[in-house]
Amino acid sequence: MSSFLRPADAEEPSLTLLPDQAVYRPVSSHLAIAPPVSVVIPAMNEAENLPYVFKTLPDWIHEVILVDGNSTDDTVRVARDLWPDVTVVPQRGKGKGDALISGFAACTGEIIVMIDADGSADGGEIVSYVSALVSGADFAKGSRFANGGGTDDMTPVRKLGNRILTAVVNTKFGARYTDLCYGYNAFWRHCLDEIALDCAGFEVETLMNIRVVKAGLRVQEIPSHEYNRIHGVSNLRAVRDGLRVLRVILRERGSRHNRPARPALITGNAR
Repeated sequence: MSSFLRPADAEEPSLTLLPDQAVYRPVSSHLAIAPPVSVVIPAMNEAENLPYVFKTLPDWIHEVILVDGNSTDDTVRVARDLWPDVTVVPQRGKGKGDALISGFAACTGEIIVMIDADGSADGGEIVSYVSALVSGADFAKGSRFANGGGTDDMTPVRKLGNRILTAVVNTKFGARYTDLCYGYNAFWRHCLDEIALDCAGFEVETLMNIRVVKAGLRVQEIPSHEYNRIHGVSNLRAVRDGLRVLRVILRERGSRHNRPARPALITGNAR
């Protein structure tokens, strides 16, 4: 989990073999990292959106894991055309949580980034997430409502529901989140052992956020801008999905998981 910083006026970093044999990848003009980064993209019938998603992914990432939810369009072919080395994982079950768990299991990188396939997230923000992790965070959590973030996609009803559910989690679990139900996050792979995901549906994002706090992992929020889905129609339903999230919150409130929490949020952001 090492990194090095360099002056802004120094020469561009190159891949360098250091005494410990770590190969450093330049990720910005100020930062190079040794840990390989895996990007997990759950997708079902997103062939039209994948060109926009892959276009924003940085070329220094270690691997892309596409979890295909039994697509009936050209999702898999398009992914392979756009990123020839992509690893395609056929989804066995159903639901976003099931897809993410399958994708995480296939990752070989030390850092895992999860991003949606609908074109709503900017892959160029990955550098901010990775910077937070190599600077000391365990979990880099995207937030549309942190200073510098934003959303073009959420309706007033969804914003209100997200605000209420975020407040409940903060109160019940001692968190300090500004956004709860957002699917753009990154973390060290070892965190998976501490949060033990066991949720198949959309509410997996809430479960992750709760268990990260319960496990005492260091969290840093990353301001992120959510754009509108480019093609297709979202499967999100405000009331139905809100109730599913609430059930997860209530279930986790009554269960024990991992060790007592350390401070849940690192102040500031990686931008």
